[in-house]
Amino acid sequence: MKDNVFAFPFSLQQVLAHSSSSAPELEGAPGSRSSTMREGGGRRRGGRRGSELEDEDEAMPRPDSPNRSWRSCFGVMQRDERPWRRTLARWDDTSSSSPPLGFIIYPDDWWYVLWTHFILVWAVYSSFFTPLEFGFFRGLPEKPENLFLLDIAGQFAFLIDIVIRFFVAYKDSRSHSMVYDRSLIALRYLKSRFTVDCLGCLPWDAIYKACGRKEPVRYMLWIRLSRALRVTEFFEKLEKDIRINYLFTRIVKLLVVELYCTHTAACIFYYLATTMPPSREAYTWIGSLKMGDYSYSHFRDIDLWKRYITSLYFAIVTMATVGYGEIHAVNVREMIFIMCYVSFDMILGAYLLGNMTALIVKGSKTERFRDKMSVLIRYMNKNNLGKQISTEVKNHLQLQYSHTYTEATVLEDIPNSIRTKIQQKLYEPDITKVSLFKGCSPGFIKRMAERVHEEFFLPGEVIIEQETVVDQFYIFCHGVLEGIIKEDDKEDRITINLPSDSTLGEIPLLCNTTMPYTVRAGELCRLLRLTKQSFTEILETYFSDGRIVLSNLLEGKDSSLRKKLLESDVTLYIMKHELELATRLNCTAHEGDLYRLKQLVAAGADPSLTDYNRKSPLHVAASRGHEGIVSFLIERHVCIDSPDESGNTPLLEAIKHGHDQIVTSLVKAGASLTIDDAGGFLCSAVARRDIDLLKGTLANGINPNAKNYDSRTPLHIAASEGLYTVAHLLLKAGASVLPKDRWGSTPLDEGRLSGNKNLIKLLEDARAVQISEVADSCHLQADRMQKRKCTVFPSHPWDAVRDERGRQGVMLWVPRTLQELIEAAKQQLGIATESCILAENGGKVTDVNMISDGQNLYLVSGAR
Repeated sequence: MKDNVFAFPFSLQQVLAHSSSSAPELEGAPGSRSSTMREGGGRRRGGRRGSELEDEDEAMPRPDSPNRSWRSCFGVMQRDERPWRRTLARWDDTSSSSPPLGFIIYPDDWWYVLWTHFILVWAVYSSFFTPLEFGFFRGLPEKPENLFLLDIAGQFAFLIDIVIRFFVAYKDSRSHSMVYDRSLIALRYLKSRFTVDCLGCLPWDAIYKACGRKEPVRYMLWIRLSRALRVTEFFEKLEKDIRINYLFTRIVKLLVVELYCTHTAACIFYYLATTMPPSREAYTWIGSLKMGDYSYSHFRDIDLWKRYITSLYFAIVTMATVGYGEIHAVNVREMIFIMCYVSFDMILGAYLLGNMTALIVKGSKTERFRDKMSVLIRYMNKNNLGKQISTEVKNHLQLQYSHTYTEATVLEDIPNSIRTKIQQKLYEPDITKVSLFKGCSPGFIKRMAERVHEEFFLPGEVIIEQETVVDQFYIFCHGVLEGIIKEDDKEDRITINLPSDSTLGEIPLLCNTTMPYTVRAGELCRLLRLTKQSFTEILETYFSDGRIVLSNLLEGKDSSLRKKLLESDVTLYIMKHELELATRLNCTAHEGDLYRLKQLVAAGADPSLTDYNRKSPLHVAASRGHEGIVSFLIERHVCIDSPDESGNTPLLEAIKHGHDQIVTSLVKAGASLTIDDAGGFLCSAVARRDIDLLKGTLANGINPNAKNYDSRTPLHIAASEGLYTVAHLLLKAGASVLPKDRWGSTPLDEGRLSGNKNLIKLLEDARAVQISEVADSCHLQADRMQKRKCTVFPSHPWDAVRDERGRQGVMLWVPRTLQELIEAAKQQLGIATESCILAENGGKVTDVNMISDGQNLYLVSGAR
């Protein structure tokens, strides 16, 4: 649907009609199955991430909740309970994707959250057991039965997790909308961790035995360490959970990192010792080890637990003392590993110390985020803002923490001049593409880029609420928007197909009306916001561009909306400033200050603006005689023939004030002198005896015979006043002495009454000349009216009578002589022989005066 009143693909009337005609059984209508499904998913606005950010009240189990035992155990990872009936396909109301088809698992379902905790336990076990298996079980004929069963159970659990991951919906990192398409889910998993997860589940013990116990095969066990990423993700979520002490979480994480690194190193220490044959056990670090009277010469026979504790002891001491431990490398392999391990210890020690220091000084980004979130939660709980507002605030804070979408905080410490250049670089391309600002000056576009604010809206967040007064408008960059109309407690959703680089809310802002529907984000949307105050301040300097903006806005709108826009306060504001600037320009032109006038024009002032008397700067400069300003305005292509309130053009103003050079410049530029009441104007000039004005107007094409309201010409006035010089000037310009006024008097009659003999003689001579010219023209006209024509046929008149069809003739004007007629007929009929003209009766025509108008003649050869 096009022709939208509010710059959307649907008009307000169409929207209301659609809302009122929607049946409840239609998709999206209240009471329908689809609507129920959406309302059920509506509590997860935007597919909420960071569910661990709920406050303490939300984390407590509800008394009426059937799943409060699960919630109390797993509240760290779970926002709220999800009934099992919504485990299958659901459609989140904030998702821009299609409704899910088939079996789809939502990430917030309570049983899936329970499963992730279950897999986390196995990930911890696998991450610690894999190095132990690699180092301490080498050379054993069979793995202990209890460990073998645990390993089988763990690999089976991870295989099930691989299958489950093909059905788990995910949130798109770009649009922040939930993706339910199973093909996209599978493709995303296949591209990420599928290969590593599958390799980790392979029975490497069996493969190792099948390959003849080749040692390189055992190195594939280290692929299972990729499961440690689940532990890392778990700690990342704990750090952002404000219900858990941040210092405690960080210390536990650092201890786990330190313990895991030393555990892995201890296993590798022991593995290096087992690579030597039993006969050379003394050439290993543990085989040569003596602690008091106890010797480890036959270390393979020592208890497994004691061997592990010994290896772990030396690994921890070596890490803590950065190489000053009691372990001593005996062979080359051990030397190489210990060098690498000590180098790694230095990096690990620096990491641990740096993190502990950051905990003390509270300078980490995560801790600042937690502090800010805690303050906001206390504020929202204190003022009872409601869950929806609280969720939107938390989601926005989470968005700022997780991504670098907004650069406002980054640019805070940068100088204003550099920050302005950055904003112009970032936002000017988007603003230039907006159709509302098409044709605006580069300065206006740059100023807009400086004043806009970039904002991002998560799926489901309201951008403009219905029935709210709009004091800002948005430039839509990318995303998907939804329009929602609420009427009689019913919601009707309409997708807004708003293209990129369009505007949102500009009509209500300019017309001072409310928004007729709610606009919210369907997926992650990027918009540029500009307040009404900022827009008005920009128009103070670039109000000529404001007129362009209004023209672009009025284009294609209906008459009622055009009337509202033209009556808006912004339009009145633009008109007021245009009038003020026009007065300023005219004052500058009156003073002859060309430099200041150029500055005003360079700042965006339109030199064609007129004041309340419709006088432009060109009118003023022409009347004042400022040639430089007139030349500058002509170069700016201003209108040079525009009349003012009195009907005076710039050329007439220059003529009135006797500025001949300006008159010449205007005429060269194409100016023409037009006067509404030319007769009255010339008669007044003659009565005032203004000969210079009279000369100027007559020289520029004004008709000297123009009449006033009494049908009197300027010559009538000059003759009645006895003005010989003026009468001579008018006669020289082509004035006639023959016209009569409404009393029947001619200029000669008026001259005889004046008694000026010289004037009377001048008028009588002029009368005689004009009467003779009139007579000559009458004779010429009579001759033209007496001109005859005839039709000449190339045959004898008697032949034409016998042959009814005859031959084709030619119609000619009768010339002055008969010979001219014969030659013209021969040329037209293509006859070369000597010929003569015959009449219809066969008689020969001897004189051209014998031919009457319209007569048929015949051209025959002289011999015949």
